[in-house]
Amino acid sequence: MASLPNIDPALFAVPAAARLQAPAFAAHALHAPRILLLYGSVRERSYSRLLSEEAARLLRALGADTRTFDPRGLPMPDDAPDTHPKVQELRQLAQWAEGMVWTSPERHGAMTGIMKSQIDWIPLADGALRPTQGKTLALMQVSGGSQSFNAVNQLRVLGRWMRMLTIPNQSSVAKAFMEFDEAGRMKPSSYYDRVVDVMEELVKFTLLTRGVSPYLTDRYSERRESAEALSKRVNQRVL
Repeated sequence: MASLPNIDPALFAVPAAARLQAPAFAAHALHAPRILLLYGSVRERSYSRLLSEEAARLLRALGADTRTFDPRGLPMPDDAPDTHPKVQELRQLAQWAEGMVWTSPERHGAMTGIMKSQIDWIPLADGALRPTQGKTLALMQVSGGSQSFNAVNQLRVLGRWMRMLTIPNQSSVAKAFMEFDEAGRMKPSSYYDRVVDVMEELVKFTLLTRGVSPYLTDRYSERRESAEALSKRVNQRVL
């Protein structure tokens, strides 16, 4: 370590392949993957909700346990205390989940405010807990016109900001009003096949990473910060 004088050798750790293997298949990780689905519209016939519901059906068929948050009644960020019942419901679901699916309409070239508000209400840290860090994420969007990727691209940036493991695949459904029947079920199409691909990939990534998420997100800078905080607390003068 002589060539790295800025490094604290006691806190520097070489990644170990063994730490990435057995824990993922330990008995505590054999329950069904827990997936939370968020969607970005409260319209009566919301295509982001219909797409999210279709995704939930696929996830359950793939062996996952799913829960969906209904954004109706969720206040705007900073317009209510975080003790608001809908905020608490959302945060509890975020804690419960091991992975998420975010589905937004594209409106004026961007995700909707309803979608962003849900993400804004989920804190990066809640005491000692980080509700989203290391959890998997799949992204989808619906458009009223031609296919676009503006919303999923923005959501991908947010996923990184929330320290999530966003899977490579994604879904963008163009002219969504043509892709669902009167009962709200998605019609057979290449768009539907892509949704299957995305959900299958999400479950695989969740199974692969959930048992080792704490190790994957263990960082040198945070170990150093924690060590310094501990040292200050132990060595502080008695008042």
